[in-house]
Amino acid sequence: MILGAIEAGGTKFICAVADEQFNVTERITIKTTDPETTMTQVVDFFKQYETDLAGIGIGSFGPIDAKTTSPTYGHITSTPKLKWRNFDFLNFLKGYFDIPMTFTSDVNASAVGEFHSVENQEVESLVYYTVGTGIGGGAVQKGELIGGQGFTEMGHQLIKRHSDDDYEGTCPYHGDCLEGLAAGPAILGRYEIEGKDLAEDHAYWEILAYYLAQCAVNTTQFYTPDKIIFGGGVMKQEHLFPKIREQFKALNQDYMAVGDLECYITGPSLGDDAAVLGCLEMIKAALSDA
Repeated sequence: MILGAIEAGGTKFICAVADEQFNVTERITIKTTDPETTMTQVVDFFKQYETDLAGIGIGSFGPIDAKTTSPTYGHITSTPKLKWRNFDFLNFLKGYFDIPMTFTSDVNASAVGEFHSVENQEVESLVYYTVGTGIGGGAVQKGELIGGQGFTEMGHQLIKRHSDDDYEGTCPYHGDCLEGLAAGPAILGRYEIEGKDLAEDHAYWEILAYYLAQCAVNTTQFYTPDKIIFGGGVMKQEHLFPKIREQFKALNQDYMAVGDLECYITGPSLGDDAAVLGCLEMIKAALSDA
């Protein structure tokens, strides 16, 4: 039996196949362009394995409709990527493959992957944020995604503006929400260079840490998780984590007990593989339930 996974990101798609123990035997990366071009390559990849392909787990950029009783279940909905707006992702694939599929957000998939990782075996609940082209969050408690079948938008939470920051924000809906001020395009919009090209001592990293620390405080108060994980391209800056923890401590004022901050606010244990492994976990669970 072969399991399939699709991590559908705003910049790239990762398609993979694996055995029942989640040993990935092949994966490819496809640039996210328009649905016809991108999805044709996705279909071509899985067609090679059609005979033994048991199911596909999908984690997609959003917003998406992940409520199974909804008439638009399986759609990408009000995304700023206009060519993908209202795209019927799930039914497009079902037109080619008559097999079970699961559909959730890419960050939910990452949260599931991290929850089941070896490093987090003692963790009963966690919240995973990806900070990259956008910001999204997924929460898992005792193996179940919090939010039921819906799609949460933790990346669009409202936060206090840093006193040294007058940037208007990039979010087309909210302007200066968390995503509007802290995602990759906000760095590019401010300085006309990407985050990876900013020096470690650049003043913006303290501003960004302030925003992500607020996110962590809000998350602690909403969910009281055992762990908060920040992944995604922006978080490749390892020097950010001590700054976030320091600002979290200042903002939290010991109000919520969280234990060792180095264990509580961390990067992903699975690196860039979390979403793919989460998709595999979800489709295997669905097949077992069936």
